[in-house]
Amino acid sequence: MSNFNEINLNQQLYNAIEDLGYKHQTPIQEETFSKILSGKDVVGIAQTGTGKTIAYCLPLLQELSYSTQTNPRILILVPTRELVAQVVETLNQLTKYITCRIIGVYGGTNMNTQKKWLQDGADVIVATPGRLYDLALCRALQLKGIKKVVIDEVDVMLDLGFRFQLTNIFELLPNKKQNIMFSATMTEDIEMIIYSFFSKAEKVQIALSGTPLDNINQTKYSVPNYFTKENLLVSILSDKIKMQKVLIFVSSKKIADRLYESLSEFFISDLAVIHSNKSQNYRFRSINRYNEGKVRILIATDIIARGLDLDRISHVVNFDTPTFPENYMHRIGRTGRAEEEGNSILFYTQKEEFYKNNIEELMKMKICELEIPKDVEIAQKLTSEEHRANNKNINRNIKIIDRVNSGFHEKNAKNQKVNDRDRWRKERAIKYKKPKTRGDKGANLRRK
Repeated sequence: MSNFNEINLNQQLYNAIEDLGYKHQTPIQEETFSKILSGKDVVGIAQTGTGKTIAYCLPLLQELSYSTQTNPRILILVPTRELVAQVVETLNQLTKYITCRIIGVYGGTNMNTQKKWLQDGADVIVATPGRLYDLALCRALQLKGIKKVVIDEVDVMLDLGFRFQLTNIFELLPNKKQNIMFSATMTEDIEMIIYSFFSKAEKVQIALSGTPLDNINQTKYSVPNYFTKENLLVSILSDKIKMQKVLIFVSSKKIADRLYESLSEFFISDLAVIHSNKSQNYRFRSINRYNEGKVRILIATDIIARGLDLDRISHVVNFDTPTFPENYMHRIGRTGRAEEEGNSILFYTQKEEFYKNNIEELMKMKICELEIPKDVEIAQKLTSEEHRANNKNINRNIKIIDRVNSGFHEKNAKNQKVNDRDRWRKERAIKYKKPKTRGDKGANLRRK
């Protein structure tokens, strides 16, 4: 592992790195630095928390010379608003001694304000795909001057449905440019993007997505139901000395709000929550309070499982077992960063055991299982979702038994009737019988 003072960095960047306290390069930084400087297309595959942001920012800034042109020269695409803010902050720290115009744009805010920023010119644009595409369509942003494009966390972008915007953005960009991509996983969709838009890309793979970080201590609990999970979590969080800074991952926004309300009874001054239904200011405020140590517990959905640099997290709690095993890797990657000691706790029910087994299969290791403490109450109460799931299973089994025991049966009396189109005519004929003769009208006429 080489030091930053051993690589070809200009003095201004080196001073900024020194101010940040970085001394040694991480493997992904060491492997990609010279390749990005060479101008070739690069694809970097590494786990979350391995310093990928610095890995592409340093070589890009190393080659970025002073210019007064209005159109940006570097484009960095990231999946979420929080990541835009984080990358912009990192770039501002690295360009402390350099004149560089950096602008971050994302959805959920006033586009007119961002248009005014762009009128003054920019060297580097950090953006989410949706907002960047909107700005390009209304001609507030010209992409013809882009020389280098970075797509960070591309697999998350595809999961969030940005495939259309990504494809159209590439069509708006000039053909002659350097493409750089970073991701924690390599899927067929990503391979298709590389095949379509990259030219002879060099791949750098530091660690497989299923490789657990060695400095993370992983444990698990088998829990019967949701409310027992809550009771166990309260018991674990009560140890404030051990649980110094905790990040709790849940599967949905509804569960995040429900858990926040329950934990508020015990840890209201130590608690914050974040998910996509919260306003942008609320989300930024929650993250800032958590990073500054004003709250020690943060409840979150997978919106912050990737990319965000949250410092010194002592424990990651998987309150719900993730459906995809790769998401578990991204979640626990929030702890044990920068070679610090980390801890991960997984709760799983009988229904979630299948997903837990997939996680262990991906990692090729068994997570250490702990017994639920005796003082934790095993709840008998079930959530509405658990009630529906249980009733659904019972009804399904009854239907199967009925089909087996009564495969053939006689028709009901109602269904034995034969359809007769003229039935109503016949019924009317019976009710309103025709006269046998037309009367004596003709006879009366003959008499006259």
